[in-house]
Parts: sequence; structure tokens; C-alpha cells
Amino acid sequence: MSERTFRLMQYHQKLDEELRTELRSSWPSFARIQRLKRMKLAVKDKLHVLLAKRRNAPKPA
Repeated sequence: MSERTFRLMQYHQKLDEELRTELRSSWPSFARIQRLKRMKLAVKDKLHVLLAKRRNAPKPA
């Protein structure tokens, strides 16, 4: 796993924690919830692109 992939996974987890915290709040901000969801999806998309590139990269002999 590359350093970038690891960092993106950490960031994705952090966003997920923030999202869960906001959802449990007594007065959740729906604008913040939407922003966190969009950011989380963007990170997930970047991870998929990185992992697809690694999967399709030629293996060293």
C-alpha cells in the first residue's frame, strides 16, 4: 500500500467519524452533513482510481 493510499484511507475514516458525530448531534447541520458526504465520496473515488492503476500496472519481473 502506498503512502498516498494510506493517507486517503485515514482521511476517509476521519470524515466518516465526523459525519457520525454530526448525525448524532442534537441539532445536526444538514449542510455540514452534505459537505462531509461529498468529501467522503470524493476521497473514495480517488482511492478507487489509485487502486485501479495499481491493479493494471505491469508486474516487475
